[in-house]
This record gives sequence, C-alpha cells and structure tokens, in this order.
Amino acid sequence: MEDIRMNSKERRRLELMARVRDKQLTLVAVAELLALSYRQIKRLWRRYHKEGDAGLVHRLRGRASPRRRPEAQRQAALAHYERDYPDFGPTLAAEQLAKRHDLVVDHETLRRWLITAGFWQRRRKSSPHRQRRPRKEHAGELVQIDGSEHDWFEGRAPRAVLMVMIDDATNRTLARFYDAEDTRSAFDIFGRYYDRYGLPQALYPDQDSIYQVNTPLAPDQPRPLTQFGRAMNQLAVGLRPAHSPQAKGRVERRHGVFQDRLVKELRLAGIRTLADANRYLDDTFLPDLNARFTVAPIAPADLHRKLPRGQVMAEWLCWEEERVVARDWTLSWQGRVWQIDKRHVALSLVGRRVVVRTLLDGREQVVYRGARLTWRELLGRPAPAPRPVPAQAAAPGGLSTPGPAHPWRRFGIAAGRKFRRRGARAGGNDNGQKPKSQNRKKGTFLTS
Repeated sequence: MEDIRMNSKERRRLELMARVRDKQLTLVAVAELLALSYRQIKRLWRRYHKEGDAGLVHRLRGRASPRRRPEAQRQAALAHYERDYPDFGPTLAAEQLAKRHDLVVDHETLRRWLITAGFWQRRRKSSPHRQRRPRKEHAGELVQIDGSEHDWFEGRAPRAVLMVMIDDATNRTLARFYDAEDTRSAFDIFGRYYDRYGLPQALYPDQDSIYQVNTPLAPDQPRPLTQFGRAMNQLAVGLRPAHSPQAKGRVERRHGVFQDRLVKELRLAGIRTLADANRYLDDTFLPDLNARFTVAPIAPADLHRKLPRGQVMAEWLCWEEERVVARDWTLSWQGRVWQIDKRHVALSLVGRRVVVRTLLDGREQVVYRGARLTWRELLGRPAPAPRPVPAQAAAPGGLSTPGPAHPWRRFGIAAGRKFRRRGARAGGNDNGQKPKSQNRKKGTFLTS
C-alpha cells in the first residue's frame, strides 16, 4: 500500500511473508531468518493474512509519544524564541528559557521545534581545516606511491593504471603503465625505483589492500601483513598509509598533471600500446617533467640506501608462503610435490617450516633461514601399497578367531577359551606346555 510508510525491518518482514504466501518459504524458515520464535511468526502471519501489508506495521506508528511535552509548553517556548532570541542557537536558547522563563526544554527537543516552525535551518558542518604538510628535508626520507586508473589512450587501447612514485623532498617522479593496480605492479615499480635511486626510508601509500589488511579486527589483535607489507618490513622500509587523499596531495596533484599533459602527448604521438607508452615515459616525458619540476632538497644528505653485497632485490619483492617438510623430505606446493635434495640432510628439515618464494619472473625458490635449498619436482607422490588382509573365519558373534600361526598362539598367551579347554583336557596347551596350575612356581606366573 502506498500510504503505508515502513522501515527496513518491516519491509523485510513483508518480503518474507509474501514468499510464505507464494509457498516459497515456510514459517519455520522465516522464524530462523528473522531470529524470532515460531509463536511470534505465527502471530505476524495471522495479522498479515487478515490486514495485508498494514498488519506488519508497528501498532504505535503515527501515534504521539506518551512522553511528549504539553502543547502549551511548546507554544510558549516558540513565542519566547521568536520575540526574545531570534538569533540564538538551540542550545543557548534552551539555557535562556530555563534561566529566565522557567521553561526546561532539552536543546535537541527545542531544535526540532524550531525546525518544524521554520525558525531554524539545518546547517552543514564546514569542511575541516587542513594544513599543508611541509616537505621532508632529505631526499629518500619519504616517497609517495599511488596508482591512477584512467582512459589514458582515449579509446585507442583499454583503460590502464599509471603507477606513480614521487619523492616528497624533491618532487622527483617515476611512473609506469600497468594493466591493473595490484601487488605485482607495486613490486615492479618499487624495484625500478630502487634500481635508479635506492631504498627510501619510508613509503606513503593509501589504504588499499595492496599495502595493508583492511579486514575488521579485534582491538587487541595484531594486523597481519600483506605480501607488499611483508617485503617492506623485511627491507626495513616504513609503510605509513594515508588516511585521506588530501594527506598525500603531492602524488594526487601529479596525477592531475599526467591526466592533462600525458594524455595529450600520447595522442599526438599516436601511441596505442602499454609498451610504447612506457618507452615514451622513460625516454621523453619523465626526463622533461623531472627537469622542470624537481626542486632541491632542504638538506643535502640523500637518505636512499642500497642492499648489502650479495643480496638481490628480486628475491625480496616476491610472494612468500610457508610449508612444512614431510618425513620423506618433500613439501606440497600448489598441487605439486617437491623433493628436497639429500645434500641438506645436516639441516634436519623434517617437520620444519620452509619458505617458498615466487619471484616476479616466475622463478620459484625454497628458503630455510635465509639459505636457498636445492630441490626437484616429482611427478606425483606414490600411493602406498595396500596391506594384504588374511582371510579369517568369523567366529560366532561376528568376531574373527586368531589362527594357529598368530603370535599369541606361538607364545602361549591369549589362547582363548576354546584352546584353553582343549589344552586342559590333553594335559597341556597347544604349545605342549602344562596347564597354568601345574607350571606355577614361587614368584612366577605363566599364562596359557
């Protein structure tokens, strides 16, 4: 019915009751969905069956609250406000009404009265004040990173993402096109930045799931690391996710420059592929951009650093997962079985956790405590041969009787009632021994 105003809870009840009417659901199922008792659902169904949609509306809807203020008090408060306090806010006006006119009204109640009477209008809160953060003093102290999805080729090629890294102290910029903004593209652009300038002290990204886990967690539960966050943690590069786009305004403004100038220059150059666009960036656009807009840092010291000798950046910017070494010195990885070589026997790897790395170029490594292990892939884990089950005659009651060659028969223990009786009649047991009563010695107990 159009004249019935329902809230979301009542609309959901209406939808479920309509399904019960159409025999798509039962009342028991509706009770489980609404977390109500079957008895309450039956009452709702009777009201819906009798009154239609109106039967599901709350009975107090449209009725005045029993706690409402008297109408005379409302009229008196509005009259005083219109005559004495027309430019007062609701809070101050409520204080003056209580102090000068002995009219005690909550400021929120007075605000609703004033809005209904047209004496007050809802006012939006002004935008919060933001202060521009000063640049960092040293090059490499903080680098902002972000991706911008845009129609860079104006329909000549599919939409792409431009990953941008900009030094906060100098405006020095590195950018590259990718199919999507994901962990692989973040790894790749960071590796290229390292090859040119070195490791920065900290990165300033947004709160994308590439850089941090956004799943709601308990207050005392530590936040797990993403693959990119784990790599930065191992490289001692700080990750400081920004809480708003305005906080990382330097890279956001650089996006505006790219979306304006770069799009036009790609159009003039007739570029249609990511490979040609990246080549144009490296050879033409970025050198000109950095020459024009790079500024000198406040402090001359450059805080970029290099990895120690012997370490390769590709082995840090990768995906890592832990696996447990089985007793046969194998590990399972994505449906495959890898056999660790015998040369690592001194490490006693059985039951220990090793790290499986997948590099950007597709290579795979197995690492234990920083040392790479050698391995080979098996075609498959051989299935164990089934054990032969000897055929045994079933004893009365469904239990099988041990045969004469059973170890318990050979050593004269647990012979069973049938064999014990046979041995007693023959003057000994099946193994030629005397009965238990005749073989008992002092301090010794033999069982037949």
